[in-house]
Amino acid sequence: MRRSTERGFTLVELLVVIAIIGILVGLLLPAVQAAREAARRMSCSNNFKQIGLAIHNYHSAYKQIPMHGAGTDDKTDNAQNWWTSYNTNNHWRLSSLVAMTPFIEQQGLWDSITNPNAERTDGNTGAAIGTPTAPWPPMGPTPQNIQYIPWATELPTLRCPSDPGTGLPGLGRSNYASCMGDSFWRAQHGDLDPDVGPTNAGYAQESRAANRGFFVRHKAMKFRDILDGLSNTVAMMEIATDLGDFDTRTIGKIHPSGQSAQTQIRDNPNLCREDPTMVDPERPLFWTGGSMEGASKGRGLRWADDQLMQSMAFTIHPPNKPVCIPHDSNGPSIAGGSSRHQGGIHVLMGDGAVTFITDSIEAGNQNNPVVFINGTAANKNVPGSQSPFGLWGALGSRAAKEVIDEAL
Repeated sequence: MRRSTERGFTLVELLVVIAIIGILVGLLLPAVQAAREAARRMSCSNNFKQIGLAIHNYHSAYKQIPMHGAGTDDKTDNAQNWWTSYNTNNHWRLSSLVAMTPFIEQQGLWDSITNPNAERTDGNTGAAIGTPTAPWPPMGPTPQNIQYIPWATELPTLRCPSDPGTGLPGLGRSNYASCMGDSFWRAQHGDLDPDVGPTNAGYAQESRAANRGFFVRHKAMKFRDILDGLSNTVAMMEIATDLGDFDTRTIGKIHPSGQSAQTQIRDNPNLCREDPTMVDPERPLFWTGGSMEGASKGRGLRWADDQLMQSMAFTIHPPNKPVCIPHDSNGPSIAGGSSRHQGGIHVLMGDGAVTFITDSIEAGNQNNPVVFINGTAANKNVPGSQSPFGLWGALGSRAAKEVIDEAL
């Protein structure tokens, strides 16, 4: 009888082959992950390009850019309570993204917003405003209302694929925020006649002196207002949405000084970063916990809301630096650009170009007071002066006559 001479692999040979495969996978996996992130980054950039086209098409149609802080007001309440929730009107709380919906292939959503309807998230069509027959008003209620379906709708064009944020307390999340310039002072009030919106004449005057961005809350801005040039001015920037993990970029920690910290932050934008009780020394990208803002005020949680944490961004701190609030982000607060990309954020320039700005961009003296109505030459923050926050601040201000002499 003839014995077979065939032999299989030995255990040692199999182990060697498995080890080689493991090494190859270990070498290839980072490259695969990098390729995936590159694809996500490209998709994020393409979303921004669509938003840029929407801004330009809107301007062509209406001779102004979409207003940040547009909407309705039935004038039955205290005109200064712009932070209050309403069902009968949206109290001038709509972000610039709302007006862009017809220009980003969301005509159906725009029709739902502009017409009265009685549909609710919970399906109870008879309870929209508390009466059996009254529907939601045209342009909807204030944007935190979870029962109003358009505000709870998440739009793919407004989401960066690199951002994993999803679900409550967010309604429709957004990763793109309007650039309000290099000074946050009175940006939450903006520039609007006191008889038609939630502000007063004194705050409007302070806003006109300080708010130098592509967008100004409640103000109808036009391309002609961008005196530094559309290609030299940031229109919008990327923001990371809050994940509920005390990330310093996406949620505010209440400053120990409380409400009095409003002017302290104005006079030293680095206030929160310098306070040893706020940032966790063992996790420098996270707050220590404790006196935090409410979870619903995390960054980018409501695409339709024009309030600061939801859809405003400033060119004061470089990208991916902590937000800084006094007692509440509805007051004078700083929130900049942030992202889940490595090393920087996308920004949309006024001319529609999208560029990637690194975290290391030159940003001047971070302890310099921001520009405001009573600024001084000694503090380099007189209204109309060049930005104290270097190249980054210059990119955010629209008419300070800074010359951008380097490629971005």
